[in-house]
Amino acid sequence: MRFHRESSTASVSASIFEYRQVQGRTFHSDKFTTDYSFPNDEQQLESVDITHHYLTVLLDGRLFLAPIKDDVQRVLDVGTGSGIWAIDFADQYPSAEVTGTDLSPCQPKWIPPNVRFEIDDATENWTWKDNTFDFIHIRYLFGAVKDWTALFKEAYRCCVPGGWMQSGEADIEFRSDDGTVDQEPVLKLCKKLYDDGGAAMGRPFFVHDIQQKAVEEAGFVDIKTVDYKIPIGDWPKDPKLAEVGRFVKLTLENDIEGYTLMLWNNVLNWPRDEYQIFLMGMRKAFRNRSVHSYFLVRYVYGRKPEET
Repeated sequence: MRFHRESSTASVSASIFEYRQVQGRTFHSDKFTTDYSFPNDEQQLESVDITHHYLTVLLDGRLFLAPIKDDVQRVLDVGTGSGIWAIDFADQYPSAEVTGTDLSPCQPKWIPPNVRFEIDDATENWTWKDNTFDFIHIRYLFGAVKDWTALFKEAYRCCVPGGWMQSGEADIEFRSDDGTVDQEPVLKLCKKLYDDGGAAMGRPFFVHDIQQKAVEEAGFVDIKTVDYKIPIGDWPKDPKLAEVGRFVKLTLENDIEGYTLMLWNNVLNWPRDEYQIFLMGMRKAFRNRSVHSYFLVRYVYGRKPEET
């Protein structure tokens, strides 16, 4: 793997691999000031990969919604995680050069020749020159960003004129159209965990009210917003949504601890003796087939105007 050596991007050094240990889970190095609350270990990366699968199914096999050109040359995947989106995109577009960035070097070593991974804190000033990328893909950074307008302004600067940026973010409040979420009060406690945790860190987990406005403020035009419901479980009658729901449920069951451990124990310091009870309650709620819960996911994409 190759890495930039400037500013927000770091060369691979011992400190990058000095992951923080919290109750048997690992989190990104203290080298970065960003207080990201999700782990970077294998269990969490499995959930990242499952998430990628259900989002791809949701989009009917597509990796993006933005109308990018078939001859796209340079692509950036911000917060790449396991690298699975960047790898899939590189396979589909072998003539494109795809760069994935993340706080942790947790991506695979065996990758397509047109992919590179770099260590980068996307919430700092980006190191790339103006007008570098034809397409910038940003997905599931909720809970990681203090200033969304600043993030999208960096994307705008680094996007070529006529290029596209796409942001995809989930709203992780458990909802239902028939009121069945009220059967499981623990789901409201989970919402409070993310509300309070995001407020304590200054990095909100609920960003749909910010997302489109920040893209507009960054300067993008031809902006389109597309909302989807993503069910938890296979309760929908629609076969595609039932498949999506099975994998959403699997994502959560696989690592509900990873999604909540740091917030509960370290950020908010809620009673530790209640944490395992909370986890058991969440797993019970996921298995309750009479609860027809779903999340929302919002995609916002826009184009950088051509130079005049």
